[in-house]
Amino acid sequence: MKRLLIFIVAIAASFAIYWFAIRKVERKPEGPSLAPIALKKHSEGFNKSVDSIVNAYLAVKNAFVEADTAVAKQQTQVFISLIDRLPIDELKKDTALIFETVKGNLGDIKANALSLLQQKDITEMRKDFSMVTEMMYPSFFTSINYEGTKLYVQNCPMAFNDSIAASWISNSAEVVNPYLGKYHPTYKAGMLHCGDVKDSITAK
Repeated sequence: MKRLLIFIVAIAASFAIYWFAIRKVERKPEGPSLAPIALKKHSEGFNKSVDSIVNAYLAVKNAFVEADTAVAKQQTQVFISLIDRLPIDELKKDTALIFETVKGNLGDIKANALSLLQQKDITEMRKDFSMVTEMMYPSFFTSINYEGTKLYVQNCPMAFNDSIAASWISNSAEVVNPYLGKYHPTYKAGMLHCGDVKDSITAK
């Protein structure tokens, strides 16, 4: 009778171990866990409009790398027209403060872009471009809650007069300097890659 009781207890213990340990391991789901779905705060139309503005800005930047003032002005006009078409009314659903902040920020960006169009000297044009950059980063990207592809903020410590720093935004981590460019009167293309990455702009 005692042996039978010991046998029954052993069977019960074995079943308990199987149920709470081995069987639990077997029921674990296989394969990688699913990543959470990223939710967009803005409409597709708003984000496409922002992307178009960024692309126009990059086209101006690339024109300065080539020291092509005609293309720089042409793309700046495109940039301004796209700023005017950004559907900022969508931001009213957040707060009035955000809407007014973005509206004021866009006004500052546009004012410097319009100044660029009035310049005849490429150095003065580049200075206005640097001010457009200052108005865009970080204010513009932060206030609109940017949701586009990753961008890089780059800086050259000797952009103007070999001593004044200036920044620009790029869609590549490779430094290609729009202030010294390929055809600098002194350095030619020797300082094309002068500068470094200071920050990145990513969707939050």
